[in-house]
Amino acid sequence: MSEEKKEQTRGEQLRKALLYDKKNGYDRLAEGEAEAMEAYCTGYKQFLDAGKTERECVERAVALAEKAGFRPYIRGGELKPGDKVYRVNRDKAVTLAVIGKRPLSEGANIGAAHIDSPRLDLKQNPLYESDELAYLKTHYYGGIRKYQWVTIPLELHGVVALKGGQTVRVSIGGGEGDPLFTIDDLLPHLGTEQSKKPLGEAIPGETLNILVGSRPLEDDEGKDRVKLAALELLNRKYGITEEDFISAELCAVPAFRASDIGFDRSLIGAYGHDDRVCAYACLAALLQLSAPEYTAVCMLADKEEIGSEGVTGMKSAAFDTFMEDLCQAQGVSLRACYEKSFCLSADVTAAYDPNFADVYEKRNSAFVNYGMGLCKYTGARGKSGASDASAEVVAKARRILDGANVVWQMAELGKVDAGGGGTVAAYMAERNIDTLDAGVPVLSMHAPFETVGKLDCYMTFKGMKAIFESV
Repeated sequence: MSEEKKEQTRGEQLRKALLYDKKNGYDRLAEGEAEAMEAYCTGYKQFLDAGKTERECVERAVALAEKAGFRPYIRGGELKPGDKVYRVNRDKAVTLAVIGKRPLSEGANIGAAHIDSPRLDLKQNPLYESDELAYLKTHYYGGIRKYQWVTIPLELHGVVALKGGQTVRVSIGGGEGDPLFTIDDLLPHLGTEQSKKPLGEAIPGETLNILVGSRPLEDDEGKDRVKLAALELLNRKYGITEEDFISAELCAVPAFRASDIGFDRSLIGAYGHDDRVCAYACLAALLQLSAPEYTAVCMLADKEEIGSEGVTGMKSAAFDTFMEDLCQAQGVSLRACYEKSFCLSADVTAAYDPNFADVYEKRNSAFVNYGMGLCKYTGARGKSGASDASAEVVAKARRILDGANVVWQMAELGKVDAGGGGTVAAYMAERNIDTLDAGVPVLSMHAPFETVGKLDCYMTFKGMKAIFESV
């Protein structure tokens, strides 16, 4: 063949001009991005290990924000371009903003994610003894597959609010030398009947009881000696009694540290990727801003896994109150701000898994290492519960992401009749805010140990930053 460039055929020209060519993100990384990706993912793993609950995530987010120059916003305070402010909602949600050069009457760029994850909450009367073993009763939170939560190491996190007004923080399992907890399962030798049950029925919710002790109280001949010994240890360390469980928020979470996965270390395995992987991307992007053209807002909400209900969920007026306070500081109507705003509902999507290919529609699935996943709609079956972004909104996102060299892909949550799920997008859209779902593809979503690609994590951060900086 001559050294001259071979002339393309008409078909080759058309393919290049007309076909949508998806490429693995590693084939599209710019020089220096591999190092930036590793540095970003190191910070993300630290965030995960420090934030096993939404309260801990808020605490970590505030610490990072204050280090970056953010301050609590007090209603009525003056705001100028470049100001960095935040407001915490009942220690379980936080909204942060960097004030833009343009007034809020021209809208804001918003990233909305959630920081709650599936877990096992303790019931309000949880501690009991049975046949000289002490257990804690649980009520699972969010969509879990119950069989995945037995025989794994667990930590106990949360708070106990005492009648006198004091709140005691509890964290057992994450510290050096701390004990861990677990839930028993039936041995296979005696599990013949259990094995005949459907997967969703083999482990009933009421059997998700956490083993917390077996040593009876010494020098005592009364009943429940093991339970009493466990209570004595809790009282000694935290000053609580059994009645104090009534006003406690305690939960069991997997005792796994965020770890690199694979010979090539290209993946991260951890508890809580859904949706802390997007929450951290949203937060980290915001922290890098100085004075964007439009005000940039990061909302880290609670309660998404159970429908975004309650005073700390996305349905709460707390977000509107914060935004209205910002608007009033500029003499702007909140509704006028919303109708000009743009929101990325930053939530994870399902990554195509070839081991379970029958539930995915491959042409429209997100793949690991193909970048940030954009979802025009979520919902179940006939798009029930979805906000379904308009064509114009999707086109805007394409323009912004391509302009910032973000690796992205379109995504759908499995086959149409296979199931489905929702995000906070619908509640942002109800506020008359143009909203599009976008986030990291996840393998084993909602499992105690989920897996994501480092490239997808980094590109979601890069995509959030591009949205915040867009004009």
